[in-house]
Amino acid sequence: MNSFRSKVVSALLLLVRLALGAVFVYAAWVKLREPWLLFAMSIDAYQVLPQWAVLTVARTLPWLELALGILLFAGRWRRLSSVAASALLMLFFSLMVRAYIRGQTIDCGCFGPGEAISPLTLLRDGSLLAGALLLTILSFRRPGGLRTPPQPAGGALVPANAVERGDHSA
Repeated sequence: MNSFRSKVVSALLLLVRLALGAVFVYAAWVKLREPWLLFAMSIDAYQVLPQWAVLTVARTLPWLELALGILLFAGRWRRLSSVAASALLMLFFSLMVRAYIRGQTIDCGCFGPGEAISPLTLLRDGSLLAGALLLTILSFRRPGGLRTPPQPAGGALVPANAVERGDHSA
């Protein structure tokens, strides 16, 4: 039963990681094929960054998204890439919710220009955020769950904190 559960978790982890990786690669590809100033206009519409930062983000964020998508898709640096995906999606989602609550009718900038923030975009990005958070949680789980500390050959019990300290003489 535990082996089956482990396989299901591994399959779920793979599926979420590949889906998020594909989304980040696609989002980067769409932004990189358009003039970067169009993306800068979408960023500027949120009214949270000074002009110099808008221009910097517009030029660099698509490349960051591409690198992150490739890392997720390839399964490299899983913990780092899952945390980065969660952080980026948390930032994007919170900015979108803020704009929606304020009644701003702006492009979300998610997949290039022309997609206004709506309940559907919030649902989509919220789902992506939930997937990224799940990926992060699963990436930091120990394989096999909680384990009992190793015991010395003599059969004497060793306190759990002694194992953490590396002290087996207790």
